[in-house]
Amino acid sequence: MNKTFADKVVQFNENLKYVGRLPEGFEVLNPYLDHPETMEVMQKFYHQYYNDSNQRKFIIGINPSRHGAGITGVPFTDTKRLEAVCGIKMQSARTHEVSSVFMYDMIAEYGGADEFYKEMYINSPFPLAIVRKTKTGWLNANYYDDKKLFEAVKDFMIDSLKKHISLDLDTSEVFVLGKKNAEFIAKLNKEAKLFDRMIILEHPRYIQQYKTKEKQLYIDKYILALKNKNMLIS
Repeated sequence: MNKTFADKVVQFNENLKYVGRLPEGFEVLNPYLDHPETMEVMQKFYHQYYNDSNQRKFIIGINPSRHGAGITGVPFTDTKRLEAVCGIKMQSARTHEVSSVFMYDMIAEYGGADEFYKEMYINSPFPLAIVRKTKTGWLNANYYDDKKLFEAVKDFMIDSLKKHISLDLDTSEVFVLGKKNAEFIAKLNKEAKLFDRMIILEHPRYIQQYKTKEKQLYIDKYILALKNKNMLIS
């Protein structure tokens, strides 16, 4: 029997582990190993929305945050929206993640979660959470925050992107969230030749934190780009 899109994503997540070295002061968190319920809710989510063999467009984030996919296993989805929008309740955690707020407001206007996930797949080039040690404790980190960190994880990221593409993603264009993220994805793309064209959109966290007054403009921009109604967006 042919595997569905959901089966392939779940298999990817079940086998996800990072065993490479990291610069001092950085650690990788694997929610599938750290939180037993994460695997369970992730499987429910993908079987709910991806139980088909449709080709999808690819939206690339940076790397999961501790309060979003770092807990739920679902990109840009905290436990609040996982329950309120997707109907999947997580018993062992309760999280609020800023990027998730914007993403689900945009998804609502796109046509709702069913329609959005039928056409879109979101993940990250580094699909596990990265944290950095500070004087006050561990904080979220981006894979590009430190040159040595990027160099350490670069090959793993290219391999992860190839595995995402093999799920059956459209590689004629890719939607990259965050301008700085796009600079690094462009480097990976130049080396590995993964996508024909990159469309860059502002990162949900940046919009939600700094551009809330213009939030509707950004929602419109996302929807125009994702639905291919304005080919001039870059």
